[in-house]
Amino acid sequence: MDPMLYERRTRFPGVFILFMVLVSLGTVGAQGQEWAGRALMARKIDEPAQGDVDAAVELKKDDFNRTLSVAPSSWTIVEFFAHWCPACRNYKPHYEKVARLFNGPNSAHPGIVFMTKVDCALKVNTKLCDRFSVSHYPLLLWGPPSKFAFGSWEPNADSGIEPIENARTAESLLKWINKKISKSYNLDDEKFENELPANASDPVEVARSIYDIEEATANIFEIFVDNKAINSDARVSFIRFLQLVAVHHPSKRCRRGSMEILVNFDELWPSHPWSSDSKQGVQLREKDAFRNLHVCGKEIPRGYWIFCRGSKNETRGLSCGLWLLFHSLSVRIEDGESMTTFTAICDFVHNFFICEECRQHFFEMCSRVREPMKSRYEFSLWLWRAHNEVNERLMVEEASLQTGDPKFPKMIWPPKQLCASCWISSKKYNSTHVDVNWNNTAVYQFLLDFYGRNIKFPLRDNDQTENIKLESALVEDITPSNAVTVPIGAAVAIAIASCGFGAVACFWRMQQKKRKHPNQFHSFKHI
Repeated sequence: MDPMLYERRTRFPGVFILFMVLVSLGTVGAQGQEWAGRALMARKIDEPAQGDVDAAVELKKDDFNRTLSVAPSSWTIVEFFAHWCPACRNYKPHYEKVARLFNGPNSAHPGIVFMTKVDCALKVNTKLCDRFSVSHYPLLLWGPPSKFAFGSWEPNADSGIEPIENARTAESLLKWINKKISKSYNLDDEKFENELPANASDPVEVARSIYDIEEATANIFEIFVDNKAINSDARVSFIRFLQLVAVHHPSKRCRRGSMEILVNFDELWPSHPWSSDSKQGVQLREKDAFRNLHVCGKEIPRGYWIFCRGSKNETRGLSCGLWLLFHSLSVRIEDGESMTTFTAICDFVHNFFICEECRQHFFEMCSRVREPMKSRYEFSLWLWRAHNEVNERLMVEEASLQTGDPKFPKMIWPPKQLCASCWISSKKYNSTHVDVNWNNTAVYQFLLDFYGRNIKFPLRDNDQTENIKLESALVEDITPSNAVTVPIGAAVAIAIASCGFGAVACFWRMQQKKRKHPNQFHSFKHI
């Protein structure tokens, strides 16, 4: 086979990558609280809502702020109750019935309303209940999670939090919620029923897609481990994709998790051909190791989609999340990384994607590229065209087989409603084919905004003081490490001279060896 351009191996510039590695390490303080809060929320919300296990998540003073500051839901209800209160005990079955609609991966409508409760009869919660002016039980308060995490409530105060009145049955509470968020949910809804399309023009909804990018990232690594062991041919491709994720993923947790896997890569997948491990033993070790090394943290995957949720179980989900991941990577790279990123994504799909037909189609699109890409502009537009090519093909197939999602039909992206300046002119031939004359400059700007600036952990408030607190807990602020234990010149030299799978992995291998043999390395302070 003729050598394809996409198979030409390129590397990130050594110094740039080493710098980006250090940058990706970040700090521990606020981020540590973020991880703890997310882990706590995921552990609680993902417990099965059956038997004696409550669907509503009970919070206490110590975890209240952390948990709500990172909640992916748009809205939160907090029930302040007392365990000794007869009225509270009688209300619990009603509250639980509604909570089962919204909390957990098996709920009918996850990621919309986070149902929680606080027991004010516990002394540890006294100050928390005072903070929200609890004067009777049960008291239900409604608002964005961030308002609860960093705010308080008093009657008649404009705090962004409001009481829920006259909702003492499951039916009346759900009716109140439906009116508030303009929905028509029912208590007997099953999963994927009664859903409406996400509003792709709403900045908050777009921002929430960061959770689906994390979900997709975790899912593809789990699928990879379950279905394909690392071999000598695929090893380089896997490491290059890990490097890309470690440097440019929009979620800091996924960047950190990728770095951790790179650190331990040789132990997970030894490259020595003389290894005595059987193939089955290697696969078992991979699965065991990945239980401890999670690419986006222990609480991911959550088991449900938010922005990428389909109206049917088998539609959207992972495929939507993967495209979001690829596009978000494409707009975050530097110009000099465009060809390396192209190679990393094409190789990863070609080697590891389990859907054979999808893999072949993507490989064919990659193989058509004959000239090197020299800029982010070129690569992001290539990926956008590839995505539209896939959508056009699937529009025809899904129309003939009736396998598409009726509420999320495939379309040419971006639609004119989202980016009128992107469309110069168009001609519609039939229901599945539209010929568009694109304004590439406008399309590129749209991609930068939609997949770049808009995709982040949402700041759901206009108050600057609260935004500063949220940025501390959620947003991806990047701070260099305070100490480096390998001379940068030596690390670059070793990476270039002797490593076949990129500067990032080699740098971390040197870090790992340094920890094992500290006397063989010289250390120096912060760069």
